[in-house]
Amino acid sequence: MHVEKALIRRAKKGDVSAFEELIAGYEKKVYNTVYRFFNNSEDAMDITQEIFIKVFTSLRGFKENSSFSTWLYRIAVNTCIDFLRKKKDETLPINDEMVAGNDTTHSSFTQLPEEFVEKQELKQALMKAINSLPEEQRICVILRDIQGFSYTEISEILMCSLGTVKSRLSRGRRALRQILKRPELL
Repeated sequence: MHVEKALIRRAKKGDVSAFEELIAGYEKKVYNTVYRFFNNSEDAMDITQEIFIKVFTSLRGFKENSSFSTWLYRIAVNTCIDFLRKKKDETLPINDEMVAGNDTTHSSFTQLPEEFVEKQELKQALMKAINSLPEEQRICVILRDIQGFSYTEISEILMCSLGTVKSRLSRGRRALRQILKRPELL
């Protein structure tokens, strides 16, 4: 943490190599988070680049009241939301890799073909259900259940109360259960 604070201070003074070192540990996770929103590697690369440009240009305004990672992911999520709104696309295209890892290949020789097909169908239904959630619930489900952020981290990233995060997540999960119980809703 002490090293990160030193890098932040140097980067705030315009030290590009300090900034590059600072973000090196975050690049892959930010890219993966963005990819989870768009399921498109080109968009994810472009948006990730835009995020790091915003971070670089805004770094002097970082007050260090919260952790750097929370501040960074707040910028990342807000940039994703802005991009979604620009596209006026209400659904987040979630793919197999997001829901249960990239096991769409026949990596398990013990799995029967019928089991594989059933698992794929379930993943497809879950992805479609997640895409049908309202934006606020969808974001919380992605950040918590897919990306693994804690409730506190999500609260800080979205700049809302812990109760709001828990409520959105609870409503989102409840809606997912209802949608998955009724296949005609998919």
